[in-house]
Amino acid sequence: MAAVIRVGVVGGAGRMGREVCRAVEGAPDLTLAAIVDPTVEGRSLPADWAPGIGTSAVVSSSIEGLADAGVEVAVDFTVADAARRTLPWLAEHGVHAVVGTTGLGHEDFAWLGRVFGEGRANAVVSPNFAIGAVLLMRFCELAAPFMDGAEVVELHHDAKRDAPSGTAMRTAARIGAAREVAGAAAFRDPTTELVLDGARGGSGPGGIRVHSVRLPGLVAHEEVIFGALGQSLTLRHDSYDRSSFMPGVLLAVRRVGDLPGLTLGLDALLGI
Repeated sequence: MAAVIRVGVVGGAGRMGREVCRAVEGAPDLTLAAIVDPTVEGRSLPADWAPGIGTSAVVSSSIEGLADAGVEVAVDFTVADAARRTLPWLAEHGVHAVVGTTGLGHEDFAWLGRVFGEGRANAVVSPNFAIGAVLLMRFCELAAPFMDGAEVVELHHDAKRDAPSGTAMRTAARIGAAREVAGAAAFRDPTTELVLDGARGGSGPGGIRVHSVRLPGLVAHEEVIFGALGQSLTLRHDSYDRSSFMPGVLLAVRRVGDLPGLTLGLDALLGI
């Protein structure tokens, strides 16, 4: 019988953090060993911020709580500035990292590749842990060389801090890279006059236009619209609930120990 993996959740009092805690608790091969969040202290689990999580996990406002609990894999759903402090600590202490924090860019990924390439800890970083969203990006790569234009529209809840989303930026980058590999030219924006600044969204990787929507009631949604002569192709993924991210998070928790260094995205874990 395989050993049970001891998991810590950094940012465990947040919306995504609480969802991860519940998912880990419900998995027979994982145990929730520690919850770290700057808003909590002590070793009890306050019912007011974590209803439905009944556990004996160490609860700490300090990252050192992971070491106290013997955590093997830490899941980080915080903010970029906090993650930049947490992740080197995890690498230094030999704790594998599964990271869904938004706001990390190319420079961060290059740095994390060095941080997790030097020791015994590995990391899986993904802008989106919903398996459907990962498939959408792969489908976009397949379509990109054959279409004449593409735009990305990402829609999120009104509490999201960054725009565009990491998923949208990653999608645009992969579309642009797929066209480059195929020898296809970059997409061209025909707009010459803007009646309203920002009406065409932002110019993302490969010159692909990226549009961000923030509204109450939304969770996480992405639509990619391709156009070609006489036709269009629309690919869309919708996360209606944060539970949609949990199968991907748990997959990464189980696999990160076998993936040396830094792994970006879930593609390698899904074999696509």
